[in-house]
Parts: sequence; structure tokens; C-alpha cells
Amino acid sequence: MTDEQAAGGPAGGSEDGKVSWRTVREVALLFLKLGAIAFGGPAAHTAMMRDELVRRRGWVSDERFVDLMGATNLIPGPNSTELAIHLGFDRARWRGLLAAGLCFILPAALIVTGLAWAYVTYGTTPAVAGILYGIVPAVIAIIAHALFGLLRTVIKNVWFALLAVAALAAYLLGVNELLVLAAGAMLAAAAQGFRRHREAAHGMLALPLLGLGSPLFPDPTGGQLAQLFLTMLKIGSVLYGSGYVLLAFLRGDFVERLGWITGPQLVDAVSIGQVTPGPVFTTATFIGYLVAGPVGAFLATVAIFLPSFVFVGLLTRLTDRLRSSAWTSALLDGLNVAALALMAGVSFQLGRTAIVDPLTAAIALATLALLWRTKLNNAWYVAAGAAIGLAHTLLT
Repeated sequence: MTDEQAAGGPAGGSEDGKVSWRTVREVALLFLKLGAIAFGGPAAHTAMMRDELVRRRGWVSDERFVDLMGATNLIPGPNSTELAIHLGFDRARWRGLLAAGLCFILPAALIVTGLAWAYVTYGTTPAVAGILYGIVPAVIAIIAHALFGLLRTVIKNVWFALLAVAALAAYLLGVNELLVLAAGAMLAAAAQGFRRHREAAHGMLALPLLGLGSPLFPDPTGGQLAQLFLTMLKIGSVLYGSGYVLLAFLRGDFVERLGWITGPQLVDAVSIGQVTPGPVFTTATFIGYLVAGPVGAFLATVAIFLPSFVFVGLLTRLTDRLRSSAWTSALLDGLNVAALALMAGVSFQLGRTAIVDPLTAAIALATLALLWRTKLNNAWYVAAGAAIGLAHTLLT
């Protein structure tokens, strides 16, 4: 790894004009592949990105990776997508930002659009339970491997270890994810001895929410497509938290306020977003198709992800400065510890529901052993899990 890569700079140069199209192409192809195989939600997406960019390619260091991971928790929107966008910027500046984000979103958006067409045409979604039976245990192993790799980078002392345990316990007890992240950042900053800056830091964390609430986007009168676009834009601009928070936003707007879809349709939409690869926010693609066909699917997808590109574009100017002082560096360290604890909590909950018998346990353990001993691409583990799950369904 070059010094420039370790510092987070792009391989092609520090200015966008000096970044070669070959580098941009590498970014596009990598995130297109990740978008096609990244099953399992944000924690799994983060693990796969670390495996590809840190472990296999050496494009960024673990330290840089966790800084970007922590920084994306400061802004609303889908964190794994925003991490992809930021990693693209780190490698190939503005062209990389666009290439990484668009290519990570595209496979899921196309798959969800196809499933939405099948849903509207046949009244149901194709069965995917058998395939997921084998995929999810493999994904859990990928997450666990990433967690162990990041522990040495994030947990720098006993204090951070205690903070991680407390954050994990709070999450498992049902404390809101945003509160866990904010508390981790604030406690670490306070321990650094800069208590007088606490109010200012709280204001920085809340800034993305100011002026971006529902009143900013009143119901337009220009028609259904415009209202669909602005409603999804609002959700993408203000949403912090997990897929359950997304479910609450979608229910309030599309089921209760607009009445465009039913409750069961919303559950089906969220299920499709969760079982397909890539961002869970492609649930919006499904809903857009239900509301207005292919055009609605396109507009809903653009609207819900557009704020992420804007926020990350602004965040790129802030991330490096977070390490410029002892207090903001401690703030980011605490945020990273809390984010890692949340990742562990999500994988634990996922594991409880996915590892249900000796076969799923064997899939998880075999994948973990191979990850430790080899540098096989994650796509092979996902494909093998899908094949085992499909065979299990056909034979039972």
C-alpha cells in the first residue's frame, strides 16, 4: 500500500482531473459486484467492503476505513450505501463517488423492479426462503470475520473495550441506534477532557436534521409522480436508524397519509428490500413500482438515494478534519466503537434467527474457516450458500 492510499487519497492523484478512467472503472466494477452479492443488510455490506478494499486490495487502511464508517453515522440515510459512496470518493474523487454509489445501488434496484413486476403481474413474490437459508449463515460468518479484523483497530484500550460492551448491551436492550452512537461519541469526547465543547458537538451532530423535517417538503399539487418523488426525497433526507425506522416512515406516508398502498403490501415491499442484495432502501423501488409502474420505481429510487450523495459530498470535506484535534479525534473514536458494537449486535440477532440447525451452523463455521485461511472472493461464499440452501429445499 502506498503512503497516499494509507492516508485515504486516491490512487490516481489528489485532484479529480488527475484520476485515470481506469481507476474509476475499477471502482465501478468493484461496487457493481458488491451490489450484486451484498446480502444481509448494512452490517454485511460493511464487512464485504472491508474484505474487498482493505484485506484484498489494500486501497485503504483499517484506520481510514473505520473513520469513514464512523463518519457516515453522522448523517441521515442508508449507512452502507453512504460508506460505498465515500470509499469511491477516497479512491477516485468525484467520479469515484458517483461510480461507487450508482453501481452499488443499480443491481438491487433492477432486481427489486423485476420482483415488483412479478408481484403486480402474479399477485405474489417468487419464493426465496430456500436460497436465503444457505446464504444468511455464510453472510454471518463474513460479518464475524470483519468484526474480529476491526477489533484491533477500533478497541485501542480498556476504556474503549468497556464502552463497546456498554454500547452492545444498550442496543440489545432496545435503546435507539442513534442514541447509542451519540452516547459513544460524547462519552469518548468527555473522557478526553474537552467538556466545554460538548454543546457545540451536539449541534454538529444534529445539523443534518435542522430544516430537513417534513415541513420542508409540503404536499405538492403537481400530481402523483411529483408527490412520490418529494415524499421519498423527504424520507432519504431525515431518516436515521434501521430498517424498522424506514418501515415507520413508509407506513406513515404511503399507507396512512396518502393511502396509495395497503399494510400487507408494505410488509411485502420491506421483505423484498431485505432479501435482495444491496441497500435495504430499495424498498422504495418496490413501492414506486406499485404506485406508478417503472417510472415510479425509477423516481422513487433516485429520490430516496439522492440525499446520500449530497450529504457524503459535504462530509468529504469534514472527515479529515475530525482527526485534526484531540477532541474531535476522540469523538470519532467513540463513534467508531459504538458503530462496531451495533454491527456486532445486528449480527448476533441475525445469527439467532438464521443458524437454526446443524447444516446452517456448518455453513457458518466452514465459511469462517475459509475466510481465515484463504483470500477467496466473498461471491463464492454467497454462491455456495445459495446452492446449499436451494439443494436443501429441493431435497426436503
